[in-house]
Amino acid sequence: MAKTAKLNIRVDPNTKEVAEKLFANFGITISDAVNIFLHKAILSGGIPFDIKLSQPNATTKAAMLEVDNMISGKIETYEQSVDDFFKDMILHEKG
Repeated sequence: MAKTAKLNIRVDPNTKEVAEKLFANFGITISDAVNIFLHKAILSGGIPFDIKLSQPNATTKAAMLEVDNMISGKIETYEQSVDDFFKDMILHEKG
């Protein structure tokens, strides 16, 4: 199939350079890679890979739940000075 349509895209110069080096390992150009992407999108009827928001890890999820529980009153909270907070942190680190 003759390539007669032109597509202009803007991309960060560093991204372009890294992508060119990556695709060169496969013997293809960025133009080839974009064509592969477009054909795959057409065949799959959409973006040919999952697009998701990053999910917090278990530690972050636990911290978020703890804050939610503090806000809802399920966990009792108390006021503390910054100095006392750091003293408590040092004691917890020492075990």
